[in-house]
Amino acid sequence: MSPGPEHLDGTARLRLRPYNLQDEAAALAAHEVMKEDGSRLLLEWEEGMDWDQWLQRVSDYRRGLSLSVGLVPATQLVADVGGVIVGSTRIRYSLNKELARLGGHIGYGVLPAHRRRGYATEILRQGLVIAHSQGVARVLVTCLDDNVGSACVIERCGGLLEDVIDLEDGSRRLRRYWFT
Repeated sequence: MSPGPEHLDGTARLRLRPYNLQDEAAALAAHEVMKEDGSRLLLEWEEGMDWDQWLQRVSDYRRGLSLSVGLVPATQLVADVGGVIVGSTRIRYSLNKELARLGGHIGYGVLPAHRRRGYATEILRQGLVIAHSQGVARVLVTCLDDNVGSACVIERCGGLLEDVIDLEDGSRRLRRYWFT
């Protein structure tokens, strides 16, 4: 499969888009890879769930319907490069107390096989545009203090470090950045 349209520098274009019915096999496979890497691609996915049930859940959450405890309205998008899933993002349009401290407005991830190609930077750049277009004036993005790659992505996109806090269990620290 062709990598799709390219930028002037030869890199394939990354597009954030909603998940669809045709994504099921690739998304579930990618989700398993991310689980092995200690993360998740499909938030709110439960083993044994029907794909169309998960798509409905994602649609409901975007509209603020049937939210699980602790969740806020959010859009979950796939990062697609030439028809290949390379990662994902979740863009939250408001924050509760916990998200204001730990989670932030935008979370993103790139599959291990697709890292170090600029995809995380492009996911965050596009995610910021979406958040601002939905009325989020100040955007909080966080990463673990020892995640040098993510910190570089956030800083490259213009994030201003507010602070570094200890996680409640004391085992790790979290960097908190703001975008205006």
